[in-house]
Amino acid sequence: MTTAVLEPRAAAFDVEDVEYLRHGDKPVLARIYRPRGAGPFPAMLECHGGAWCQSDRFTERLRHEHMASHGIVSIALDFRSGNEEPYPASAQDINYAVRWAKLNAAALKTRPDLIGLSGQSSGGHLAMLVAMRPRDPRYAAIALPAGSLEHDASVRCVVMSWPVINPLSRYRHARRALAAPNPPEWPKGIMARQDSYWRTEAAMEEGNPMLALERGEPVLTPPAVWFQGRDDTLHDYKDAESSFDGNEPQRFCANYRKAGGSIVLDYIDMSRGVGHAPDLSKTGDMFDRMVAFIGRHVPA
Repeated sequence: MTTAVLEPRAAAFDVEDVEYLRHGDKPVLARIYRPRGAGPFPAMLECHGGAWCQSDRFTERLRHEHMASHGIVSIALDFRSGNEEPYPASAQDINYAVRWAKLNAAALKTRPDLIGLSGQSSGGHLAMLVAMRPRDPRYAAIALPAGSLEHDASVRCVVMSWPVINPLSRYRHARRALAAPNPPEWPKGIMARQDSYWRTEAAMEEGNPMLALERGEPVLTPPAVWFQGRDDTLHDYKDAESSFDGNEPQRFCANYRKAGGSIVLDYIDMSRGVGHAPDLSKTGDMFDRMVAFIGRHVPA
């Protein structure tokens, strides 16, 4: 069997937009950052952030370029947002994208067993949710083309940047902030977008990686890493309704390890403040740490 190629130095790559799925007359695109060379390369399907309702495959371009220049196929996905269809529509698109990538692995310069998921903020939530439930019949509801080889959406690893790992606690966290004296502005937008995507708190509870682990659901736990910036009260906070003695990142990692998974919580030298999109040019060596993690967990 050929081994995976992971180029440690900057290398040339090509960029291409591909229609990986279609809903009615609307194409759903992936922007593929493909390293030059024969491969096979590790491949990461990337789920953009935006509180489940904003952004697109262009948003996190700097990360995709860095991955491709270091020998990783980076597949930046568009998928249905909360402005179009509520949960679980985006999970269905991402689950399909993993299976589509496995089906088309040779053209992507990878192999089906070299594919992982990555995501930022709400995209980190979606990446982990799909990875934990790769065979959930709701998420796998979109069939591959007739006559295709069967694939599931299991992945080799998961890379998350400040994920909204517990949508229910984040929604209630925002609601408490809004009810405080002299409330900040950020809860209004957060709550509106979560309402658009989730519709109900019951859905936020069900499609919830944190609570799925605490309920003892039989889920998969591929090797994972959580990159977290400083001063980030939207993602790194204490759930007032939980008895866990720590913030949400520490709580999730403890639950993940208890379920048998391996996960690293990696704080980075970046202030991830509230009220603005993160500047990915100021994440220090986070991209290099991502490359190193992928190199450890996606060997042939």
